[in-house]
Amino acid sequence: MAVTDFFAGEIATELLKVLVEIARKSALCKASAEQLISSIQVLLPVIQEIKYSGVELPPERQRQLDGLSETLRTGLELAAKVRACRRWNVYKNFQMVRKMEKLEKTVSRFLKGPMQAHVLADVHHLRFESAERFDRLEGSARRLEQRLGSLKIGASGEGSGCGWWLEEAAKRVEGERCEDSLENLGRGIVLAKRKVKEMVIGRDDLKVVGICGIGGSGKTTLAREISRDNEVRSYFNSKVFFLTVSQSPDVEHLRLKIWGMITGHNMDGSSDVIPQWMLQHELRVVVKTLVILDDVWSLPVLEQLICRIPGCKTLVVSRFKFSPSIINCTYELELLKEEEALSLFCNSAFGQKSIPLGANQKLINQVVDECKGLPLAIKVIGASLRDQTEMFWMSAKNRLSRSQPICESHEIRLLERMKLSTDYLSEKVRECFLDLGSFPEDKRIPLDILISIWVELHDIDAAEAFAILVELADKNLLTLVKDSRSGEYSSYYDICVSQHDVLRDLALHLSNCGTINQRRRLLMPRRENGIPKEWERNIDKPFDAQLVSVHTGEMREMDWFCMECPKAEVLILNFSSSEYFLPSFIENMPKLRALVLINHSTSNAILHNLSVLTNLSNLTSIWFEKISVPQFPQTTIPFKNLQKMSLVLCKINNSLDLSVVDLPHLFPRLSELTIDHCVDLSELPPSICQMHRLTSLSVTNCHSLHELPSNLGKLTSLQILRIYASPSLRKLPPGICSLVLLEYLDISQCVNLECLPEGIGGLARLEKIDMRECPQITSLPKSAAALQCLRRVICDEELSWSWKDVEIPNLSVQVAEQCFNLDWLAE
Repeated sequence: MAVTDFFAGEIATELLKVLVEIARKSALCKASAEQLISSIQVLLPVIQEIKYSGVELPPERQRQLDGLSETLRTGLELAAKVRACRRWNVYKNFQMVRKMEKLEKTVSRFLKGPMQAHVLADVHHLRFESAERFDRLEGSARRLEQRLGSLKIGASGEGSGCGWWLEEAAKRVEGERCEDSLENLGRGIVLAKRKVKEMVIGRDDLKVVGICGIGGSGKTTLAREISRDNEVRSYFNSKVFFLTVSQSPDVEHLRLKIWGMITGHNMDGSSDVIPQWMLQHELRVVVKTLVILDDVWSLPVLEQLICRIPGCKTLVVSRFKFSPSIINCTYELELLKEEEALSLFCNSAFGQKSIPLGANQKLINQVVDECKGLPLAIKVIGASLRDQTEMFWMSAKNRLSRSQPICESHEIRLLERMKLSTDYLSEKVRECFLDLGSFPEDKRIPLDILISIWVELHDIDAAEAFAILVELADKNLLTLVKDSRSGEYSSYYDICVSQHDVLRDLALHLSNCGTINQRRRLLMPRRENGIPKEWERNIDKPFDAQLVSVHTGEMREMDWFCMECPKAEVLILNFSSSEYFLPSFIENMPKLRALVLINHSTSNAILHNLSVLTNLSNLTSIWFEKISVPQFPQTTIPFKNLQKMSLVLCKINNSLDLSVVDLPHLFPRLSELTIDHCVDLSELPPSICQMHRLTSLSVTNCHSLHELPSNLGKLTSLQILRIYASPSLRKLPPGICSLVLLEYLDISQCVNLECLPEGIGGLARLEKIDMRECPQITSLPKSAAALQCLRRVICDEELSWSWKDVEIPNLSVQVAEQCFNLDWLAE
């Protein structure tokens, strides 16, 4: 109930007291006061009933009560003035009489108009809810009767399975009842309901609308709320039909059922007559109908069930986000906020909406936090902890924080429900989803790492890998997060992947099935030290895993043991330490193609046992994060096939110094080099200009970088050059104008860069320039007019006019908005 309703009751009570006093003392206002007293005495009990009922009111009724509250407040002020008015002030007393009469008429109109409508609405609502409850009970009874009727007795004549079947049937009916009565989802579900109602009854141009969201987020609950809503049912004259489609539907039966609902004719038993959805021209009367299709998994199935008859609208509920060409508008359901999650959890765990008195609030909040706002997880975990001891709660919190189930029943109830999300994925897409379990929880996964892994493991190219990424995002199995600062060409730090912990747990659960030596993925979630005993007990046989992921704290030489991983192609080592001993079993990975080392501690890690890297001749991709980059050995060429290297938040030291390392010799096939947030990098080694296979060079957020090599123009294959956020850089070398294959140049946030090179017109294939937040560049060189392939420029407003004056056909000049969002620092 709104606060305004409460105050309306309090104000009415106070006003009543003042009016009684006025009726006694003021002859002129006595009649109006007595009439108001009579009206308020009728009104006050109703307000008190609303006040203590705890029922949320519809917006229109709430607005009317807000108006009543304001009227009563004004009346209270007026009554106070009447009571204080002197009898000899005749003119003022007559003014007060007219105002009191006006107030009396206003309250009287409310009692005779809106109040009567409220009563009728309540009666209608009560009748509808009662009828619906009886319908649901009748439906449940009918389903139970049908299931009992189809029960077959065994050949022995004994119905030994009957008790079990009845128990399962009862559980299923109870589950349906609980699902239907899911409540207490907070303000978020109220907002979602309002938004979906706007699409359903407020937009005649939208014929097919949708609700999508992660499994267990409350989509079906929201859809059922829409189907029961009085305003929706009134708009469609009660022709609102709810159908569950599921994963393996009988499409023809559903089509017949929908047709029968719309036309009012029972089509059962007429499967040989399949209605055509395009018969709208034969229908002379347009009948408004809402068909809600719940749990839709397949686009071909959906296309067959959408009815195009005039007046018919379809609401599609799915875990997937279908194309706008099929569904005109989709509402994406968000997860619960902290307060809403706590309320739902308490309802499931304690049977009330708040934490009970005397309970361990900190522990309860920690458990709720582990649910990450997912309603299904909150309900299942809350029910698992109901009536348990505090010691059990503490154990549950610790297990959840380690990505382990509270108990077997919790795992079955939650993960098996979530597993439905992966059942209809193609094998390759499903395998890509399972790879996500190899990364830590609550950490963003850089896109570049994921693409590299998928390319190596699943024999696909980068374009197909990105398409799979988008498909998983559309199916709400992951979330793409793009840094708003990034340009059109995005690097590892610009786009990341995040995933709900329950989905990560699902990937781990599905990956860990089967014998450990035969698993395709060997995944070890976070441990402070040591390797799982299960692994050690099975080292007498080789591990067949193609992907090995280990997450530990500090590891010394004696903490590892020898493992044979002859098929491993990807190794991911997550750790938290300032020193880290590389495992010797890397030497037993002859097929290793991608190596990822990510340090999650606050300081850069020094690596030991570097000799294990000398035999990785098949390695094509390296990702080092928060590492003190070692000096690579020069005697051999261990990285002769390395194509992609990324150094993020690393200390370069002297590892790239020309006197120490010959980059072209060490990395003869390197095509992509990324250096990000390496604060001690002051200049690039000149030998980098001899790496003729390099197609992408990205040096970003390196605040000490003050100079680029003068011979940078020798990188004749370079197509992408990003020197983003290098505040110490004052000029670009003239040689940069010789990069004849360069297509994209990013110099944004180089705040001290003074100008573009005079010969920039030599970049004959340049298509895009991102130069936002380069305030020192105030003019363009004359040769800029020669950039005839240039199609897009992103710059500050001051420089945009200069670019618009350059005569380049089809050039789009975009004025950048300054971004001060520091969300990326959270990592």
